[in-house]
Amino acid sequence: MANVDVLNLNGDKVGSLELDDAVFGPDQVNEALLWEAVKHYRASLRQGTHATKNRKLVAGSGKKLWKQKGTGRARVGSVRSPLWRHGGTVHGPQPRSYDYAFPRKKLLGALRSALAAKLADGKLTVVDSLEIAEAKTKLYHNALTKLGVTRTALLVENWKTLSKSLLLGARNLEGVELVLNNEVHPYDLLRYDMAIFSKSAIEQLTEALAKSVSKRKHAAQTEAA
Repeated sequence: MANVDVLNLNGDKVGSLELDDAVFGPDQVNEALLWEAVKHYRASLRQGTHATKNRKLVAGSGKKLWKQKGTGRARVGSVRSPLWRHGGTVHGPQPRSYDYAFPRKKLLGALRSALAAKLADGKLTVVDSLEIAEAKTKLYHNALTKLGVTRTALLVENWKTLSKSLLLGARNLEGVELVLNNEVHPYDLLRYDMAIFSKSAIEQLTEALAKSVSKRKHAAQTEAA
């Protein structure tokens, strides 16, 4: 099992944490699964409000322009015809949802892959606590600087211990996002340069992910038997 240092918000080591190989092992990184998870997440963000006017929506009279026969010209029924300039659009885009079902097992597998990739890249940091006495953005900015954040960062806190001071102090930091450990998505981990977890958040998340792995293995053994 891999060990990671536990730091305080001054960047000093205060302990260590053993990480489960079932979640953070190097064999857990599955790039194809990560691509699928990101594709699904970004698809759900699309508003799908695009629309074109078809024959019934464009402006124009519905009157037949000239009689059907005897003029020597091509027959035509309306100025709204798609064949005419300013006519309706045929098979154009219409409002729709781009969201689609994504299996939970795949999502959990992608989350394990993202966590393992962050650890392998040295971009995963664990702190004993994300709490600061005062809810001031400047204090959190100084703390992140001491933790080695130079670009963007994802702060992950335990949903059971989230405080108002952390929420207020971190919300105005540019390039920093605060999420709960039961809501973190693989896209969040890949989008930000560094991932900073509180110790309780990563322990709870690791326990849940490891449990899903053991259930999957048990189901596979049962089917094989």
